[in-house]
Amino acid sequence: MVGSNRKGMLLRYIVASVLLCMMVFPYLYMVMSSFAVWDQVDQSLVPTKLTLRSYEWLFGGGDLSVPRPWIRAFFNSVIVSAGSTALMMVTGAVVAYALAKMNFKGRKTVDNIILFQMFFPAIILLVPSFLIIQNAGLYDTYWAMIIPKAMSLWAVFMYTNFFRAIPDTFLEAAKLDGAGHLQILWKVVLPMSKSITTVVFLFLFMERWSELLWDMLVIKSDNMLTLNVLLSQMFGPYGGYPGPMYAASVLLTLPIIILFLFFTKKFQEGMQFTLK
Repeated sequence: MVGSNRKGMLLRYIVASVLLCMMVFPYLYMVMSSFAVWDQVDQSLVPTKLTLRSYEWLFGGGDLSVPRPWIRAFFNSVIVSAGSTALMMVTGAVVAYALAKMNFKGRKTVDNIILFQMFFPAIILLVPSFLIIQNAGLYDTYWAMIIPKAMSLWAVFMYTNFFRAIPDTFLEAAKLDGAGHLQILWKVVLPMSKSITTVVFLFLFMERWSELLWDMLVIKSDNMLTLNVLLSQMFGPYGGYPGPMYAASVLLTLPIIILFLFFTKKFQEGMQFTLK
């Protein structure tokens, strides 16, 4: 019996290791290719010679005859993603607090509408949103990429479920001390919600950071391009530079990896709550 259990455990470890390698290898290949000498990129799985030429090419602006705004695109992505994520978290927390801890007429209806709209494909709102942005004179600006992403129904849903689990006694004690609803939210509820806030933050930032279609629609000037849009255009005029393509892709993944490593503990705690 003990021998069969050990064999079963060993088999599971082997299967898990194979699946892990299959998932991780594409990223490792991308990283190694970004450091490979240019004549070895995509010529072998593991390059034999390494160099920083691809990164030097990116940070140096590439060939002077064909400008490539990689660094500007990277900072555009940071500005847009940070702004959108901050707004989504603020609006999500405020709406969720109202739905979870305040009694008002039609609260259940609003809750059901939010839940129902989460099943709508986002693509059906693409054209109306674009027309609103264009008519408002926000086309080809940061606001065109930030404002339409200022609210996330998923964030509202996650925060609402977590806030409902917080005992009302904490809120009542704060009210006795003269605190208003906004003070209770910022000073009582949110400090008790660090784990779920971490989960919401990481998923919202990752979703906004990887956005492509909307940014392609509302931006036309080169100095406003995000890194995702610039990468999507590389297969045309920049397709002859596969090394820098991999280097730019590595830069695109770095913020997500750094944030995940920094918030790993809180992320795990938040995921435990969502899986209950």
